[in-house]
Amino acid sequence: MNEYYLLGRSGLRVSRLALGTMNFGTGGFHAAYGKTEEESEPIFRRYLELGGNFIDTADFYTAGESESIIGRLIAKTGVRERLVLTSKATNTVDPTDPNASGNGRKHIMRAVEASLRRLGTDYIDLYLLHTWDRITPIEEVVHTLTDLVRDGKIRYAGLSDVPAWYAARAQSYAEAHGLAPMINVQLPYSLVARDIETEFVSMAQTLGMGITAWSPIGGGLLSGKYRREGDGMSGTGRLTTAGAGGREISPSDWQVIEALEGVAADLGRSMAQVAINWVVTQPAVGSVVIGASSPEQLDTNFGALDFEIPADARRRLDEASAPKVGLPYAMFTPQYQSWVVSPGLGIGDKPAGYTPPVLNAAAEPAN
Repeated sequence: MNEYYLLGRSGLRVSRLALGTMNFGTGGFHAAYGKTEEESEPIFRRYLELGGNFIDTADFYTAGESESIIGRLIAKTGVRERLVLTSKATNTVDPTDPNASGNGRKHIMRAVEASLRRLGTDYIDLYLLHTWDRITPIEEVVHTLTDLVRDGKIRYAGLSDVPAWYAARAQSYAEAHGLAPMINVQLPYSLVARDIETEFVSMAQTLGMGITAWSPIGGGLLSGKYRREGDGMSGTGRLTTAGAGGREISPSDWQVIEALEGVAADLGRSMAQVAINWVVTQPAVGSVVIGASSPEQLDTNFGALDFEIPADARRRLDEASAPKVGLPYAMFTPQYQSWVVSPGLGIGDKPAGYTPPVLNAAAEPAN
C-alpha cells in the first residue's frame, strides 16, 4: 500500500487503513477477545510490511496493556518516526477517583503523561477525546489540547464519538481564538450504520476535519460469517441473534447483508472487503480503522484497497442500506429542495461529487 491521505485540513499523511489495537492485550473490558503480546506482534509487523503508518490505541484498551504492548513493539522494530501514533482519553482508569475520567484539564494532562510512559515515547502524533463527557466546557477542552500541542506532548488534536454540534463548536472556537484545530473526528460508519451522514460528513468537509471511521464491518455483522436461518442466525463469531453491540439485528440489517453478499459474489471479493471499500471511498473519510486477529486477516482487509466498486453495484449497496432520514434532515434532500428552489431561476444544488477545493485534503480525492 502506498496511498496516504492528508488528514483533514492538516499536513499529516496517514494510511487509508489504520491499525486498530483494541485487541492488543488481555486485560480489562476487552479481555474476552484480546491477544497476548506474542500474538499481537505478527499483526503489528505485517501492518508495517503492508505500508501502514497509522496506529490507533487508547488508554482504556485492555486496561492500558494495548499502549504498553505497542510501545514495546515500536521499540523492538525501531519505527517510531515513521508512525502516526494515535491515542485517546476520557474513560475512567480509576473508578475510586472522580478526576480519573472525563475531559477536564486535570484528567487529560495526567492521562497524556501516563500514555507517554506506556508508549515509551515523548510525543503522541494525534490525541483524541475518546468521547463526550457531557460535563467539561468545550473551551476548557480546546485550551487543554492546545497547551499539549504547544508543549510538544502531542502534535495534533482531534475528537472521537462526540455530537456534531460539539465538534463544530470546538473547531469554531479554536479557529476564532487561534488555538489548535481539530484535524479529525473518529466515528462509527458502515453499511449498517450510516447515521453520521445527516450532519457529520458536511460538518467535516466544511470545517476541515477528516473522518476516521471505525467498525466498517458493523462489529462483524458484514464479515460474511453470519446467515439468516428462519427467525435466527447461524455462523461463528462474537455475534448472536441477540444482536451486536446491544442492538437487535433487524430486517433492514439482513437486507444490507444480502445485498452485500450479492455484490461481493459478483466482484469475486469477500463481503468484508466490499464493506471496507465502501466506507473508505465515502466522502470526507480520510482513513478507516480496522482490527485483525491474525496477519492473514490483515492481508484480506488490505485487499479492500485493490479494486473499485462499479457504479451499479454501489447503487445497490446504497439503496439497500439507505438510512431513514427524519426531519429536518429530510428537508435537505433533492425531493424537498425542488420545492424550495425554483428551476426557472436557474438556481440549483452543486453538481454531484462537488467538493470545494479548500476543504478535505487527500492525496487522491476519495470521491
